[in-house]
Amino acid sequence: MLCRWAAGLRHAALQHGLISGAMSASGIRTGEPQAAEAERAHLTAVPPGWPPQREDFEPKLQGPRLHGPKAPPKASCPRSSQLMPCPPAFHHPEPDRGVTSMVNAGAMSASGNLMDFLDEPFPDVGTYEDFHTIDWLREKSRDTDRHRKITSKSKESIWEFIKSLLDAWSGWVVMLLIGLLAGTLAGVIDLAVDWMTDLKEGVCLSAFWYSHEQCCWTSNETTFEDRDKCPLWQKWSELLVNQSEIKTILSGFIIRGYLGKWTLLIKTVTLVLVVSSGLSLGKEGPLVHVACCCGNFFSSLFSKYSKNEGKRREVLSAAAAAGVSVAFGAPIGGVLFSLEEVSYYFPLKTLWRSFFAALVAAFTLRSINPFGNSRLVLFYVEYHTPWYMAELFPFILLGVFGGLWGTLFIRCNIAWCRRRKTTKLGKYPVLEVIAVTAITAIIAYPNPYTRRSTSELISELFNDCGALESSQLCDYINDPNMTRPVDDIPDRPAGVGVYTAMWQLALALIFKIVITIFTFGMKIPSGLFIPSMAVGAMAGRMVGIGVEQLAYHHHDWIIFRNWCRPGADCVTPGLYAMVGAAACLGGVTRMTVSLVVIMFELTGGLEYIVPLMAAAVTSKWVADAFGKEGIYEAHIHLNGYPFLDVKDEFTHRTLATDVMRPRRGEPPLSVLTQDSMTVEDVETLIKETDYNGFPVVVSRDSERLIGFAQRRELILAIKNARQRQEGIVSNSIMYFTEEPPELPANSPHPLKLRRVLNLSPFTVTDHTPMETVVDIFRKLGLRQCLVTRSGRLLGIITKKDVLRHMAQMANQDPESIMFN
Repeated sequence: MLCRWAAGLRHAALQHGLISGAMSASGIRTGEPQAAEAERAHLTAVPPGWPPQREDFEPKLQGPRLHGPKAPPKASCPRSSQLMPCPPAFHHPEPDRGVTSMVNAGAMSASGNLMDFLDEPFPDVGTYEDFHTIDWLREKSRDTDRHRKITSKSKESIWEFIKSLLDAWSGWVVMLLIGLLAGTLAGVIDLAVDWMTDLKEGVCLSAFWYSHEQCCWTSNETTFEDRDKCPLWQKWSELLVNQSEIKTILSGFIIRGYLGKWTLLIKTVTLVLVVSSGLSLGKEGPLVHVACCCGNFFSSLFSKYSKNEGKRREVLSAAAAAGVSVAFGAPIGGVLFSLEEVSYYFPLKTLWRSFFAALVAAFTLRSINPFGNSRLVLFYVEYHTPWYMAELFPFILLGVFGGLWGTLFIRCNIAWCRRRKTTKLGKYPVLEVIAVTAITAIIAYPNPYTRRSTSELISELFNDCGALESSQLCDYINDPNMTRPVDDIPDRPAGVGVYTAMWQLALALIFKIVITIFTFGMKIPSGLFIPSMAVGAMAGRMVGIGVEQLAYHHHDWIIFRNWCRPGADCVTPGLYAMVGAAACLGGVTRMTVSLVVIMFELTGGLEYIVPLMAAAVTSKWVADAFGKEGIYEAHIHLNGYPFLDVKDEFTHRTLATDVMRPRRGEPPLSVLTQDSMTVEDVETLIKETDYNGFPVVVSRDSERLIGFAQRRELILAIKNARQRQEGIVSNSIMYFTEEPPELPANSPHPLKLRRVLNLSPFTVTDHTPMETVVDIFRKLGLRQCLVTRSGRLLGIITKKDVLRHMAQMANQDPESIMFN
């Protein structure tokens, strides 16, 4: 609902000219009925005559120029709405002063007016610096202008019409390519992980690239009873005598190289090595990263996405869904995971494309068939006994355990990662990886449940004990008079193997809990889904065996009397393992809806949705009682990324004037004037400050707001003007108005930069509640907003200021927010 509300507010802002566009000097005219309707639906306090029509606006960067009348506006700044930008006050000198302009070689225009050298776009306009936040409203506006230009050109010729069709279908082509590449890479990774995991124990003599299972099934001397033993597989001993950044990037943060081609290659190779090494990590989280790298690569092939950071993030949201789809074999769960957990802006169009990308990725993975079972799911289960209402109590207890485990893991892992960042330990990441790997190998090898890969362990814990199972967990005492049907084996007393497996599972549980705390966060591809599920599956299996034995020996108790008769198959321990896995994963990540869908897609257990829902909700409630942050949000805050979580609530009664800069005792706000500063003045201001942009005012005396100019675009505009426009020197006057200012006859040519000026920056009044300001930043993805009073500039509030204020109100360190 938040995403839809935000999309609606964006649409209303577009309708009203709040996004992208320069206000002409023709005054305020009555808007169209549709725009007024949308305005009343989203922002009720709107003065009459507002908004102006789009024809009165000039596109900010690359669209066609629209020249309005030159008369100054007579409407005063409306004060009835705190959320609407005030119409900027414009100062225009008298027209037609006979000033000539020079473009490139200094050619005179027919009208005698000074032409804007930015009529044609120059390179790198609209891009952002590394480790900075994008402006969602600005990117949406640029895409709207681009789409309008393509639509208008499509009527000119057949070729332009074909180009418009290609542009419309480019999104689906990108989704198709992402799904194909993500599914292929996931299949290759799965096959390589199986092979390298078995390579630690032995090798196939007939074909060294076969895993243990493939080697034995291709042998003609292998029987079903001895399927794990075959002469073609030889052990070495016999022959001889190893999701936070994604969430932040999707919120609009720039991290150069994190989704690059080299990252994709290195991540794919190292993921195979890490998972097959036996470390307490999974491949699911890194596969989301791999899929997003694929999305970033294919986005760079289409200008529609490569030149617009907002549109690129829609592709990355769909790529994240494809990553979860191939990681778990859960395409629907992948779409819900992207919507619930990682995406910051998720319009309906992205939902359909995410579904398509997840479908293609799942189909590609199914075609490769890396698991060799002709199924897409990773842990397919087939239980023959339904669950009973009395079992909800142990399911809820497992949910409580999952919430407590999630809280313990997050606090301990964050404490260890903080120690790693603040001590010399962080300077030796390779040594840390070697030490943790060695400790894991030494301690894990003696225990058969920690020696095997985590995926194999979870699969065994999920399985029901059938007649042909040879696991210790299925070592029950059978009645000699009982026939051995394949299905519906009654509950039996536990044998020696079950009790041995119980204490081995208890030791494995303790080991997994401890080692995962120290492993997650190292400088290697590390996923947390599978280790968390393993912890919950071990706890759940032990609880399931306990309930099973209790029901067998005390079937006359009132809680078992109605549904568990002697000789019946009452309790399925594998189901408890599945519920425990969902509970622990939910306690760590705080997922709910997507978690349940992923679990039943992962196992095929659609019948057991209610136990999964009960455990997931309980684990979230218990974990939220100790803290609202999941593991990914905790790491985002640890790294100081400017992520404004939609789940955070702001209930303090502060105002915009309490947060805006400058504050009392601070230097005045750095601003640009509309027609009185030289190029040298602006270059000096840029050199002496590190701000992302500067408000533009009429003069320093009046402080009447004109608009906002981005730092990067000012630098690029001045650089290109010096190269392309003759007569531009350091003492040239730089102006942002339609007409140049009055200058002496011997003055150097002025520089017009009106096209880099955003004439409709988002503004609030100084008495706007911060609760409203925080909501605006969340739902519109703002980078900054200006604070005014009656059209006069008072200060500025950036996303970083909002985050620091929220941290201060929560008694946290506001300086922990390190990036812009």
